[in-house]
Amino acid sequence: MKHSLSFVALLVSLLFSSPAWAQSPANPTRWEKAIQKFEATDSLHMPAPGGIVFTGSSSIVGWKTLPKTFPAYNIIMRGFGGSGIPDATHYFDRIVAKYQPKQVFLYSGDNDVAGGQSAEATFELFKAFAAKMKTQLPQAQLVFLSIKPSISRWDKYPTMEAANKKIKRYAFWHRNVKFLDVSNPMLGPDGKPRPELFLKDNLHMTPAGYALWDQIIQPHLKK
Repeated sequence: MKHSLSFVALLVSLLFSSPAWAQSPANPTRWEKAIQKFEATDSLHMPAPGGIVFTGSSSIVGWKTLPKTFPAYNIIMRGFGGSGIPDATHYFDRIVAKYQPKQVFLYSGDNDVAGGQSAEATFELFKAFAAKMKTQLPQAQLVFLSIKPSISRWDKYPTMEAANKKIKRYAFWHRNVKFLDVSNPMLGPDGKPRPELFLKDNLHMTPAGYALWDQIIQPHLKK
């Protein structure tokens, strides 16, 4: 009996000590309706190949002024709010690859860390997305926008910052992968998130926040 209980305890320990990225992510099919809306838009007007796809979570969704700010670029907005990196990877064919873009800007990881993923797990999730890029769009450039600091998730920022550092190091060593730091410019002199950059929920950004991001990305947009 003692041996049986010891075995059960060991099994439970192994299960709960498994790395976060080995655990099953939330079902990405919950975003199916959002993806179908993109496809309905495409059926009316399919973007020309060679554009720039912006995908990821609600920080991309809220960036509504982006195409008008840079009208000279074929910008394709394919963010869906509340999503994580595995969701963008799951729908890669339908929200990225089909457009044959020359550049893909990804903002994600925010919700992954908030949902309990570690820095290492978030990095592994990013690498899965990067692998899709390398396989299906070998000539395109992947630009990762660093996971931003926010007031409501400030307690999670050390993990986010650790994930950012891992992704930045990866980008340094991999061709066609770039890391863009949008995080540090969002911090004030006190080292904390600048309040004027956030809406009342202290998570999503104000027009001032997006204006800052516009300035950061502009030199990196490919003609």
